[in-house]
Amino acid sequence: MRKKPFVLGLTGGIGSGKSAATALFSALGVEVVDADLVSRQVVTPGSTALERIAEHFGGQILQADGSLNRAALRSIVFGNSDERQWLEALLHPLIREEIERQLRHCQSAYCILSSPLLLETGQNVLVDAVLLIDVSENVQIARTRQRDSVTASEVEAIMATQWPREKRQRHADHIVLNEGSLDELSDRISALHQDFLQQAAQCQQLSEEQDKP
Repeated sequence: MRKKPFVLGLTGGIGSGKSAATALFSALGVEVVDADLVSRQVVTPGSTALERIAEHFGGQILQADGSLNRAALRSIVFGNSDERQWLEALLHPLIREEIERQLRHCQSAYCILSSPLLLETGQNVLVDAVLLIDVSENVQIARTRQRDSVTASEVEAIMATQWPREKRQRHADHIVLNEGSLDELSDRISALHQDFLQQAAQCQQLSEEQDKP
């Protein structure tokens, strides 16, 4: 019987290149549980969570097809800590439950939980190691402004909802500085992949030995 897989938590601030790193691991055959995707899955039309959100905030947060209008919801909760806390109290347990379910079904040698708020929401308790994709604050702002056509103040407001760079670094087991080219990131991810394969094999072997009578 297959034991619990080795789970790597992958995180990074906005504009760090977390999505690019996640895609590189996926291309190497590593199964990925994407917390952003899960957060969308738990509020699909017909879900209890979406019904409660609509009851609380009103019909203006729904699209014409009944799906969640994320921009409208974001505009309500972004500057209102009470409403944001209400929403997080509803969604975070549901997101965590679905993440755990998907992790249990992982079939690759190890799997990745990719989450921008891995540390902030306590999802790191679900993983065996944390990999931080790291860049300076100036790079975060420049990349996000170019990618999303937003102002520096808008990027800084998003950054304020995430842990500061130094705090993320203190809680990471592995750090990849991603201020170079995509090829450089790919080389670093490929090397780490071999390390994580070895760690996963060691964890599996230890688990099997502990189960022996």
